[in-house]
Amino acid sequence: MGRLGLEGLRVLVTASTRGLGRGVAEVLLEEGASVVVNGSSVESVERAVSQLGSRYPGSEVYGVAADLRSAGEAARLVDEAARLLGGLDGLVYVPPPPPAGRVGEVGEGEWRVWAEALALAPVWAVRRALRHLRGGPRGGIVFVTSVAVREPIPDIVLSNTLRISIHGLVRSLARELGPQGIRVNAVLPGYFLTDRVRGLAEKRARERGVPVEEVLREIGESVPLRRVGEPRELGWVVAFLLSPLASYVHGASIPVDGGRLYSVF
Repeated sequence: MGRLGLEGLRVLVTASTRGLGRGVAEVLLEEGASVVVNGSSVESVERAVSQLGSRYPGSEVYGVAADLRSAGEAARLVDEAARLLGGLDGLVYVPPPPPAGRVGEVGEGEWRVWAEALALAPVWAVRRALRHLRGGPRGGIVFVTSVAVREPIPDIVLSNTLRISIHGLVRSLARELGPQGIRVNAVLPGYFLTDRVRGLAEKRARERGVPVEEVLREIGESVPLRRVGEPRELGWVVAFLLSPLASYVHGASIPVDGGRLYSVF
């Protein structure tokens, strides 16, 4: 423990009972941080806290169930996390994954729901978190978005369209919060072994009439490193950004994608 200097860092990680958020929470706990995990249901949160507590004995891990699509719920989550941890040094905002679909397949109601979840809810969480966060070489805010904000991915129009706004928020917050010493960054994950990627593979497999495993293999082969990532591999990058080793990294949007993005910038 302690390779990154995160001992005692108090961090809220949203949408962290599974998937990418879970990978982030695991690495932070391994590095000695105190963590609040979050999910939409009490059952999923309790299960995650139990599993993480068993895996990292002696660690400080709590859970709060909250639906981040509600401004009131986002505020409650942040305040409860700060109460449980005795303060708040970091916020890692992982949004719930939107369903796959093309423009003609996504209904008006879904657009409204996911505009709230992907574009507005992060703003509500950050506004509340600023009541607790203080500047310093450790901690800050990290948003998890997607490589789709730079190169749209087929079949996930909601993600392609709505996540882009977060990068405007990152640059705005970087200007506003930099003088206070509060660092703000984002990571752009590519293909990782999550339920989200498997769901996308299942959709493509049904349309093509091929096994899911064939599509998953093709997805891995489309990445220059010839594989999809493990959630903990994203977790290490997020942990670095919260650490004093990244004390001069601010306002950045960093791909973590095995080389999948081909654009220069």
